[in-house]
Amino acid sequence: QVHVLESGGGLAQPGGSLRLSCVASGSSYHYAMAWFRQPPGKEREFVAGISYNGANTVYAASVKGRFTISRGYADNTINLEMNSLKAEDTAVYFCAADTDVDYRNPRGYGYWGQGTQVIVSS
Repeated sequence: QVHVLESGGGLAQPGGSLRLSCVASGSSYHYAMAWFRQPPGKEREFVAGISYNGANTVYAASVKGRFTISRGYADNTINLEMNSLKAEDTAVYFCAADTDVDYRNPRGYGYWGQGTQVIVSS
């Protein structure tokens, strides 16, 4: 059984930085992985995705140039480096994993973490 676990959320000031990490454990498959977020009172939205080998990355327009998704050294681990944070980045951030996905479509992911809270406020 695949278990997805996020870490690294917290409070940051506008213009600050945070780093999120995620691990998908319990399988020998190499997964494409992604970050989604759900702002308060809004629907879940795509943030960034990365292929199983890190060769391809995709970003939402709202975070491109500020956020960087990368693969970690261990299998099925990813990071999200978030810089120049804005109040509108406040959300619960979810990590997702699966094989052969359309990165931006949440329905394509079978494995999800419980989420980690990011609050951007002065």
